[in-house]
Amino acid sequence: MRFLRIFAAAAVSALAAISHPSMAQDAPAAIEPTAVGKAQPASDSVALKRRVAIGRFTNETRYGQTLLRDSDLDPLGKQAADIMAAYLVQSDAFIVLERTDVSEVRKEQGVAGEGASLIGADTLIVGSIVEFGRADEGKRGVFKRERTQRAYAKVAIRLVDVRTGVAFHSATGSGEATTETKTLMFGGSTAQYDGTLTDKALSVAIEDVLEELVNTLAAREWRTDILAVENGQVFVTGGETQGLKAGDVLIVKRMGREVKSRQTGATMNLPSTVVAHLVVESTFGSGELQEGSITRVTEGSIEGLPINELYVVTP
Repeated sequence: MRFLRIFAAAAVSALAAISHPSMAQDAPAAIEPTAVGKAQPASDSVALKRRVAIGRFTNETRYGQTLLRDSDLDPLGKQAADIMAAYLVQSDAFIVLERTDVSEVRKEQGVAGEGASLIGADTLIVGSIVEFGRADEGKRGVFKRERTQRAYAKVAIRLVDVRTGVAFHSATGSGEATTETKTLMFGGSTAQYDGTLTDKALSVAIEDVLEELVNTLAAREWRTDILAVENGQVFVTGGETQGLKAGDVLIVKRMGREVKSRQTGATMNLPSTVVAHLVVESTFGSGELQEGSITRVTEGSIEGLPINELYVVTP
């Protein structure tokens, strides 16, 4: 009899909790997804912005693959490219040119030709998702249920010099995102599939490698071209948005003669030579791609030299 009274009391309490929401256990308490990564983007901005192009990103894993998949049906790869572009734009250290449809460096090399409708980049970024997976674990107790969802991603990224077509740096990054949901016996609903974990895992994986990429690009020589020489003034590409300002000192170099190696069969340029120093007097234009700077020669001379053999760098 005592057991029956205890059981009846428990049943009445349960029915009361269901009938009165204020007495019921709150709906499933979802713990905010956490992301695990090893590195954060570099906080220091590059002094002068480099022009980078986001090329192809492919999904090399079996996740999301179909028999009819082609380059236009790769949502995970496009998602990774979008995340990379967003991070680079937010860093404010680069002029980001999206080239998701460019699959070969030659297309980028031809961009600077006369009549081209695209702006040429200094570096092409290509990458792939080499690992991706999801795990779903659950525990069921007498009065509660727990569900843990995890997503893991690993990306491999290469930096390609557009002028030579040579990959000069490669790096990998990995990341994990997790969400946990707990539901009590009379809570009502159950934990649903969390599709946002894919985004979070990819984001952390790219964030993991971003600082290394930024530092590598920042260490490379910044360069631009000479637009024209008129009335003692030298007009160069790049202005205020790119980081140039009045008083900055620039160096003009002349490209070395192109020669061909009998050993490798490859063509190369002999070392460049410094021909002049410039100082920025003012900038003109608007927008990252339509700005220029007005400079004057303070040392050396570029008189009589072909402009297409000259380029400008920082000291």
